[in-house]
Amino acid sequence: QVQLVESGGGSVQAGGSLRLSCAAFGYFWYTNCMGWFRQAPGKEREGVASIDSDATTTYAESVKGRFTISQDNAKNMLYLQMNSLKPEDTAMYYCAAQRQEDFARWGCNYYNELRQYSYWGQGTQVTVSS
Repeated sequence: QVQLVESGGGSVQAGGSLRLSCAAFGYFWYTNCMGWFRQAPGKEREGVASIDSDATTTYAESVKGRFTISQDNAKNMLYLQMNSLKPEDTAMYYCAAQRQEDFARWGCNYYNELRQYSYWGQGTQVTVSS
């Protein structure tokens, strides 16, 4: 069983920064694709960024130039560095991972494809005040 645990959320003022972390736990854990999603109250979950095993990344237009997704495969960690935060970035942020056998079907080319992910964390809250 794979478990994803996010951390690093909090409350910041507009213009501030936060770094989210996602730790992956599981026997013989390996994935070709991981991503970050977010969900604000009353809104659908939306993709923020994705990264594949070659460190190729994709981003939502709304966060390009401000957010950076990265991974440390040796430590089974995924990160999201968030700079120049805006009030509209306020949401619960979720880490997601793809099953290895799903890569052939879905690839990892689109940050907003929820169906390509089978594993989800419990979320970490990010609140940005103006």
